[in-house]
Amino acid sequence: MDLGLKGRTLVVTGGSSGIGLATVRAALTEGANVALCARGAERLERVANELASEFGADKLLAQAFSVLDPQANTAFAAQVAERFGGCDALITNAGQGRVSTYADTSDADWRDELELKFFSQLHPIRAFEAQLRASGTGSITAVNSLLAYQPEAHMVCTSAARAGVQSLLKSLAGELAPAIRVNSILVGLIDSQQWQRRFEARADQSQSREEWFGDLARRKAIPLGRLGNPDEAARALVFLASPAASYITGARLEISGGVSRFV
Repeated sequence: MDLGLKGRTLVVTGGSSGIGLATVRAALTEGANVALCARGAERLERVANELASEFGADKLLAQAFSVLDPQANTAFAAQVAERFGGCDALITNAGQGRVSTYADTSDADWRDELELKFFSQLHPIRAFEAQLRASGTGSITAVNSLLAYQPEAHMVCTSAARAGVQSLLKSLAGELAPAIRVNSILVGLIDSQQWQRRFEARADQSQSREEWFGDLARRKAIPLGRLGNPDEAARALVFLASPAASYITGARLEISGGVSRFV
């Protein structure tokens, strides 16, 4: 299916690894121009060079900054407008989960987590809203988590923040319509650097990666029997961001292997 992305411009935050990088690759493969950002300048430069050699430097813009800096977001939006003429789709993907219970989450931890989860959405959206409106088919697609609907006691702070972000996105879908569509994906367990680090710190160092991840999928009772791949989340994001999803807004799509328990 042609997603209608050829020649269009997508902006991806947190685009130098994991789901973000997979999304950048998927969009470039569809013929889109892509502007990506991330905090780590060294990794971003390496990734950008690899992508430029594969897809062409003219299709790519990369900038290192924190999405929690409103001025940096505004400057990035200006660069996108100058380079590509504007943004047609914004994909917000920033912020890992915080492992903590109610008892061991400090006030500072709460503030940091709430700021990260909310303002990693709000600052890029504010920066690119005018360009998305001017696009005529603008869209915002957020990477969120099943924790928004299925909280975990060991991730109490992140669960609460994710639920709040999902409510924000639903409100924006109504307020920004019909000019801009707003959707999200809810990810379950996706094979990522975060899980790789946990594998490397495993108690039984004789366990292979395949064995450890297989045990994890069984313990988490994932019906499909494995963790998801970043590419699987990326394909959903690119579809929701594209003109092929032109009548979808205010929606959430689970990418979880069936692990959710809510209806």
